[in-house]
Amino acid sequence: MTLWGGRFQKKLDSDAFRLNSSLQVDKRLAEMDILGSLAWVNSLFDVGVLKQDEKDILTKGLNEILTDIDKKTFEFLESDEDVHSAIERSLIERVGIIGGKLHTGRSRNDQVVTDFRMWMFRSLRNLEITIKTLQMELIIQAKSNSKVILPGYTHFQPAQPILLSHWWLSFFWPLQRDRERLGGIFNRTASLPLGSGALAGTAYPIDRNKLVEELHFLKPSENSLDAISDRDFVTEFLFAISLIGLHLSRLSEEIILFTNPSFNFFELSDEYSTGSSLMPQKKNPDLFELTRGKSGSLIGLLVGLLVVLKGLPSTYDKDLQEDKYPVFLAFDTITEILGVFQGAISSIKTNADMMLHAIKPELMATDLADYLVQQGLSFRDAHTITGKLIIECNNQNTPLGKMKLEEFRKVCPSITQDVYQVFDPMTSIERRNVFGGTATEAVQKQLTLAFDVLKNTFTE
Repeated sequence: MTLWGGRFQKKLDSDAFRLNSSLQVDKRLAEMDILGSLAWVNSLFDVGVLKQDEKDILTKGLNEILTDIDKKTFEFLESDEDVHSAIERSLIERVGIIGGKLHTGRSRNDQVVTDFRMWMFRSLRNLEITIKTLQMELIIQAKSNSKVILPGYTHFQPAQPILLSHWWLSFFWPLQRDRERLGGIFNRTASLPLGSGALAGTAYPIDRNKLVEELHFLKPSENSLDAISDRDFVTEFLFAISLIGLHLSRLSEEIILFTNPSFNFFELSDEYSTGSSLMPQKKNPDLFELTRGKSGSLIGLLVGLLVVLKGLPSTYDKDLQEDKYPVFLAFDTITEILGVFQGAISSIKTNADMMLHAIKPELMATDLADYLVQQGLSFRDAHTITGKLIIECNNQNTPLGKMKLEEFRKVCPSITQDVYQVFDPMTSIERRNVFGGTATEAVQKQLTLAFDVLKNTFTE
């Protein structure tokens, strides 16, 4: 059943109907469509369009359909153009001609975007909860590795020693920003378009503020033209999911490297690894590789929708039917990734000895420069002298921390026996006791803060 056939003398071509139909995508909005319709029934009753018995009949019929949808017994037909048509068809089959009054003063244009925003409320909440669960796993790993030292990298070259707990927490905070971003999207999604009609607003004196309360929005949309065409909330949602995927991809990249036998810093559980069909020795981090790959696909979904939207005029155009597929796919993908990620992170075993073995004295070169600053040199001179000492060590094939004192003094006479304290990695770490630094005390404060921010919920 179509909702628009009155002025047409011929049926839509069957191939054109299939192209035009959105049912296989938007039937996911069925529950939201009924909740919106129930609220609309109340509004039509309030303005005198419906009598009490008509309201009761429509409400009963819609609730019956909602029950069938919850039980997954509702039958969608191939002839249903979209979810709205399917529900209205079923309603008329159940309650008769009164069902045709439901659409009074309402358009599919404001109906579908209302449904979509309501679906997004629920999805934002679920997504935030899933991210919080992963954040807790990162905290658990950080707490469990509070004394483990890891070589830190810049340009993926060995740089300075850090605490492994500090490294784990460095992936907590991007996810925290993701959660906060979801909260902002939640607030901007909570603008109710219902009552905007096809583009000019409904012709009936509907109390839109009452609809806001009934459907748990924050406010009614300010402009009916904008309300029908606005898909900012959709692009923001896709951007947020893309960024979550990007953050998980970056973590995946390091885990892939650190589980490589060349590093051997981490070991993955068999439950989250795969093998090779040819090489029996292989233990592959496929789940993290898939995360890295799927993050690119998520970005593609965002870019695709932006291209769809960029040239559209105001109000509704059929191009907007393309807005739901990428959102549903992106949501399903990131939800699946996050669910697997939680277990995979919790299963990682740490090889602290290998990490410590990878801490070479050269990683304390900055500490050596700071030592020279304490001797009265400018940092620029200290940096230059430290560089010359490293060249000398390389020429002698001697680690920086094993260089003889007289060799140090040839380059810088102010160096004394206490210079060797500089090459203790834990000393280097503890010197960085600033807010956000890698020192033990600073990381403990960071852990406390991480626990505190997890108490906040941004999508309520």
